Amino acid sequence: MFIQTEATPNPATLKFLPGRAVLNQGTAEFRSAETAATSPLAEALFHVDGVTGVFLAREFVTVTKRDDTQWDDLKPSVLATLMEHFASGRPALNESATQAAHKAGDAADAEIVSQIVELLDTRVRPAVAADGGDITFHGFENGVVFLHMQGSCAGCPSSTLTLKAGIENMLRHYIPEVTEVRAIAA
Repeated sequence: MFIQTEATPNPATLKFLPGRAVLNQGTAEFRSAETAATSPLAEALFHVDGVTGVFLAREFVTVTKRDDTQWDDLKPSVLATLMEHFASGRPALNESATQAAHKAGDAADAEIVSQIVELLDTRVRPAVAADGGDITFHGFENGVVFLHMQGSCAGCPSSTLTLKAGIENMLRHYIPEVTEVRAIAA
């Protein structure tokens, strides 16, 4: 098995591409070993000293490291853990794991929410996935869109610029009811 790696805009994260499906649908983020109980893959990665976050997507895994750890030291252990996991045939997520659903606002906002989700899914998410992250919709209230940044996007030095100058401007252009975009912690 050959696993490719790609740098991301966030120097603390590295994107790993195993050349096979990681998840069948959706994404999953784990910010600590304690939250990784639903994912055999994330649990294994957290056993690697220096790993502080794991993000799973359809075709990649993004790993976040401690600031005092160098990728040259950490990368071989992460690659070995990924290869062992995929060779075992175990799933990345347990069957019982549930995926978060989009939160829709009240009935009056349903059409706006639908437009926001469509723009995020078709224009934003593919671009941030290329950088090893994801952005998920968490709500729309009083003109404000609430988004959660995951994977390499969480904590990335350019994430605020992406959120405000990119996503907010695009949503405001296409959907006049949107006045602001805010990042939230999960």
